[in-house]
Amino acid sequence: MILDLHAHSIKSDDGRAKVENYCQWIRRKELPIDGFVLTEHRLFDFDSDYQPLADEFDLCILKGSEVETDYGHVLVFGVSQELMDALDFTSIRLPLARVLEETERHDAIAVPCHPGRTRVGMCAHVEERGIVPGVRIIELYNGGSRGREDAAAHLLAEENGYQGIGGSDAHIVSHIGRCATRFPGPVDGEASLVEALRSLDFEAVTWK
Repeated sequence: MILDLHAHSIKSDDGRAKVENYCQWIRRKELPIDGFVLTEHRLFDFDSDYQPLADEFDLCILKGSEVETDYGHVLVFGVSQELMDALDFTSIRLPLARVLEETERHDAIAVPCHPGRTRVGMCAHVEERGIVPGVRIIELYNGGSRGREDAAAHLLAEENGYQGIGGSDAHIVSHIGRCATRFPGPVDGEASLVEALRSLDFEAVTWK
């Protein structure tokens, strides 16, 4: 199963795509993905029910979040109300160590994204202050990466033994599916996604 693990809709402050339009684009362009995860900035969208769209387009549509930490931006999968009570998702300076601790405690998982990106990626912070224990996965392929940003992510993964995911980081419809993650088995919900990620049995893929 191939999922784009990093996408933003109009629910994000800078997102310009409606979820239905993502679905239409995937089918119209026959993109080789089975679904995507909406990782909205600094929030988790408890209100929206995307199951009707998932059924209509035969796609897996899941929800996560993208939070901001002292080591750059981090994707969070398996978000619950209890996790949001423990962490202030609206903060732009969450300690990465605490995000890792709380996600582990609440059956979620945290994945630093676009690590090679200036200011909002993990690489520069690691060079300055060292690694943070507890990171197991980082985003290797990001659809919005430029220059050698993905190469920096690969080097960070190689040096620290991290597994890697892929995500488009789409904010507009035509960017969905540029990068994704291939799982050997089915993923059918947020809990299933967390379990699949914790297994470390997956592969980052890209078509950009």
